Amino acid sequence: MKDKIHPQYGPATIACACGNKIKTASTVKEMEVEVCSACHPAFTGKAKLLDAAGRVDKFKARQEKAAEMKAVKKVKKKVKAKAKTKVKVKTKTKNKKITAKPKKTQKKKTRKKTIKK
Repeated sequence: MKDKIHPQYGPATIACACGNKIKTASTVKEMEVEVCSACHPAFTGKAKLLDAAGRVDKFKARQEKAAEMKAVKKVKKKVKAKAKTKVKVKTKTKNKKITAKPKKTQKKKTRKKTIKK
């Protein structure tokens, strides 16, 4: 190995936010960490509480809103269908019921092929 290009490897201390200090070896003499094995929930078995209630409430609110939108859509669809199917026209002489008819489409003109003999 070449001389004077490698960092010095020696004793080091790691200080956690909980107050725990760990002695080890490293190229950095002192380190500070937020979580260590003494305070991490995976090692201690103490789970931190999450905002599960807020998540559930948000989910229920979205489901209720979706159900309302679906109901409104059904009502609009029924009203639109009724308006399309039957229309009453009053005249002086008679009441006539007119049903909506689809528009007539034009037939395609086809050419007759002539065969020369």
